[in-house]
Amino acid sequence: MSIYDENTFREAIVTSMVEDGGWREGNPHEYNTQLGLDMGELLEFLGRTQQQEWEELVAAYGGQGEAQRGFSRRLGQELASKGLITVLRKGVKDQGTLIRLAYFKPNLVGSEEVMERYRANRLTVVRELLCTTKPTASRPRLDLTLLLNGIPVATAELKNPLTRQDVERAKKQYREDRDPTELIFKHRVIANFAVDPNLVFVTTQLRGAKTVFLPFNTGSEGPGEKGGKGNPPASEPGKHATAYLWERVWQRDAWLDLLERFVHTAERKGPGGKAVRSTIFPRYHQWDVVKKLTAHAATHGAGHNYLVMASAGSGKSNTIGWLAHRLSDLHTAQLEQLDPEARAAGLKPGIPVFDKIIIITDRRNLDSQLRDTVGGFEQVQGLLVPIDDKHGAKSPQLAKALNSASGKIITVTLHTFPALLDYLRREQIALAEGRYAIIVDEAHSSQSGDAAADVKTALRDLGLDADDDDIGATEITVDDRLRAKAAARGRADNISYFAFTATPKAKTLENFGTPDPDSTPEKRKYRAFHTYSMRQAIEEGFILDPLRNYVTFKAYYRLVNNNADDVEVPEGKGSNLLGQTATMHSSSVAAHAREIVEHFVAHTHGRIGGRAKAMVVTGSRRSAVDMCRAIRQYIAETGYGKRFPDLGVLVAFSGSIEIDGVETSEVKENGGLKESALPKAFAYTRADDRATRSGGNGQPEYRILVVAEKYQTGFDEPLLTSMYVNKTLDGIAAVQTLSRLNRTRDGKTQGDLVVLDFVNDAEKIREAFVPYYEDAFTLATDPNLLYTAQDRVRSAPILVDQEMQEFAAAYLDAEQAAAGSPAKWAQLHAELYRHLEPAVQRFRELLESDDEHEAEVAETFRGALTDYVRKYAFLAQIVPYQDPDLEQLYLYGRHLLNRLPRRADGGVDLGDIDLSHLRLDKTGEYNLSLSPDGAQELPGFSDDAGAAKDPEKSLLSALVDRFNEQHGTNFAEGDVAAQFYEAVDEPAVEDAALSNNKEDFGIVFDKVFKDKIVKHFNTQTDLGKRYFHPDQQFRKDLDRQARTAAYRLIRRRHGLPEL
Repeated sequence: MSIYDENTFREAIVTSMVEDGGWREGNPHEYNTQLGLDMGELLEFLGRTQQQEWEELVAAYGGQGEAQRGFSRRLGQELASKGLITVLRKGVKDQGTLIRLAYFKPNLVGSEEVMERYRANRLTVVRELLCTTKPTASRPRLDLTLLLNGIPVATAELKNPLTRQDVERAKKQYREDRDPTELIFKHRVIANFAVDPNLVFVTTQLRGAKTVFLPFNTGSEGPGEKGGKGNPPASEPGKHATAYLWERVWQRDAWLDLLERFVHTAERKGPGGKAVRSTIFPRYHQWDVVKKLTAHAATHGAGHNYLVMASAGSGKSNTIGWLAHRLSDLHTAQLEQLDPEARAAGLKPGIPVFDKIIIITDRRNLDSQLRDTVGGFEQVQGLLVPIDDKHGAKSPQLAKALNSASGKIITVTLHTFPALLDYLRREQIALAEGRYAIIVDEAHSSQSGDAAADVKTALRDLGLDADDDDIGATEITVDDRLRAKAAARGRADNISYFAFTATPKAKTLENFGTPDPDSTPEKRKYRAFHTYSMRQAIEEGFILDPLRNYVTFKAYYRLVNNNADDVEVPEGKGSNLLGQTATMHSSSVAAHAREIVEHFVAHTHGRIGGRAKAMVVTGSRRSAVDMCRAIRQYIAETGYGKRFPDLGVLVAFSGSIEIDGVETSEVKENGGLKESALPKAFAYTRADDRATRSGGNGQPEYRILVVAEKYQTGFDEPLLTSMYVNKTLDGIAAVQTLSRLNRTRDGKTQGDLVVLDFVNDAEKIREAFVPYYEDAFTLATDPNLLYTAQDRVRSAPILVDQEMQEFAAAYLDAEQAAAGSPAKWAQLHAELYRHLEPAVQRFRELLESDDEHEAEVAETFRGALTDYVRKYAFLAQIVPYQDPDLEQLYLYGRHLLNRLPRRADGGVDLGDIDLSHLRLDKTGEYNLSLSPDGAQELPGFSDDAGAAKDPEKSLLSALVDRFNEQHGTNFAEGDVAAQFYEAVDEPAVEDAALSNNKEDFGIVFDKVFKDKIVKHFNTQTDLGKRYFHPDQQFRKDLDRQARTAAYRLIRRRHGLPEL
């Protein structure tokens, strides 16, 4: 069909809506602009659904005419004070009578009467509706207006490029020709669409020239697929690329569902403390993913995993909020709509799909942020149950919430579940049987470890009951218990995972992803269920591109040897230490500080109306403090501090550090500013402070933030425009760190962004972003890789079957005997290690042998065992292994790894070396922006021994995980972070790591670490009491593991291998 003008375009839309979409065409002359209502449609709806209530109202007012006038007046008051959505959902009380303004489709149809009322909703589409009460207004009529029971709910301006007017002209018409103060825009409609045959944009509030339109497009490759902005071409002749708007979104049932479940009215404090109400309308991909996820769950039931690859800027928190609320009242579909396999497995129609919705994060601050967002969508009081420290111990809270009939949505951190299992065993409590939807925010490898396995153990159909003490119960063998433990790691029929991430790893894709139907069984691909790509977010303007203006530098040094005699050192190790000497030298730090400040003053200071800020990323806490001090010193010496009073500098790092014999901390370096107050202080700008605009002094302003392992993830400050990188970045860490710049705000443009990188290769940074630009997939892991890995482990003359069987039996007995008591488990767990000593001794003899081949066998065994433990922890979640030998080797192996010694080696002493010359040169200016290149493969596990293809977690995280495994404790990373990092950044500790082997390094580290435990005793009492317990095994093991992690971390920071 040829389209030549807007009228023909509009005719096609209206015809489709009336003939196929469940709408009626309304009469524009029936609409009353003064009332903002079509009273005829409203009264017809009330007559069909609430005749008795209307008659009561007529009697109260004293007549039909008085009732119409009085109720229209009352309705107008409620719409103005509460908003359209609240009125549609809750109705209006007038003269003691509740009048419903709409009926939404129930989750479960209880009676035909309920459906009759739902069908009685009157959806009308009106052409050329008069939208103004001002007779002098130009262009006073709207192309399309959508009404629900006589109340306008949305408008649309239509344009056709063939008449040389496109969607931009529709936006302009809204901004220039539509008066935001008119009743229909101020207190009626919640969405205004700008539409042409190719594109759709929407705004919820008209603000004249300041009106902001958001894209409401599917993406260039269609909804949920890789691609960029826009829509795919029309799929068939006579169709438009934007037909999804009226055929899918405006379709009668879909539109009513959107009004009921998606549109949200939020209130916030505006200037002067006055409440400001705003409307949140879903973007197309948000609406689409929630609809698709819930549709699949309704037809397939529980027991399925879903991965959503949602870029920064996708509005993920809102999507999770909508999804959680929809899942909370989701019922299975009608019998004929159920998936045949699910129906054959016993899935019934018309039952709740899930009993509880559990939103899991792995960090407390994310849990709090997400809880606030999800809670904001709450329409039923008490639906959301937060599990947090404010209400006491979290395990009893979680157990109560899971067993309670009320409170269907629960927010909790991942690490609450191991403690929950202990609590259930200790208190002899059983969880009620149920089906669970688990929404995982920031899904990554932490969701595939033992803490995630504890989630399944607690919630799955098996393993929930308290200990069974019935006399005469059948004896369960060790193999049976091992099989049960293996089964608990796998997928559960009563649990569905809905995982969200912007940067999935290969393990995440295989664990939560969806098999690609176009791939072959031999090369099965796993990809996300739904994708909103980084490319689309950038092209649609929801985030900026941090790679477009990337500048690299290289430092050139000359060192002088002040040693009386030449010092002979290994070439590789010596080169690394010499590089460290140069980069940490005060002259080098000062040179970098000078470059940073001069660039900030010349490029950044005036951006965003003098509001722009910068982040400096350093490699250690000592580096951060040195850099911060050097930047402040340069600002003072050059007079920039007086010229630019807003040029304040903050530093962010954990714990305290001793520099030149003086202890300092983030708070001390920042003049007493509390750590919790730093984000707000950094966000402050005098330009936005009403006090300074009226002549007041305002607050101190900070424009530069120097960080070390802090604020590089999860920190959303839209004023950041510049980043200065003085730390090695790669992989996901590079993406997450540089993405701190990509947040948008008014006045911030792509041209404001710049990265100055003093360390990294530009092309490697670009390569780190490639897998997450459009889409990613991974190939299925061959389950038999595990048996290959098992064979490699068993090939060394170290493991003995009888010893492993005795260990497994002792471990399972200890687990049962502890009955959830951390104290008992710690004692019993420690006793398990005597079962490992024979294998440790055989390993030590090989490692310390004078025969290099035997030493190589020992190290190969260590690598093979590490590889096996990692592969099993992952593969057991997706492959239903029923092999007790595999589970036994996993339990034995992960504990044995903690006891295997390492070979000693000599240290390196460079003697007296100093820096004599330094030159810092710019080596390139790059536009690293990515171009469309399709889905990228993320390599998973290979057949090689070792774990090089499975990226390591942070050293501290790994330390805590290993220690918890070893002692049966539940310490979190935060419990030991301050003590650990303070010890690591002590100059004596750093020097010892750079010039000694690990054993000699421990002489220095252990004493410093003990001092830090004492220092933080009052804030980490549980850890302190265990550390100083008369039984010193806990202390010895923590010292050993902290020592190892510290040694590796320090040497890794400086590019040195482990000696």
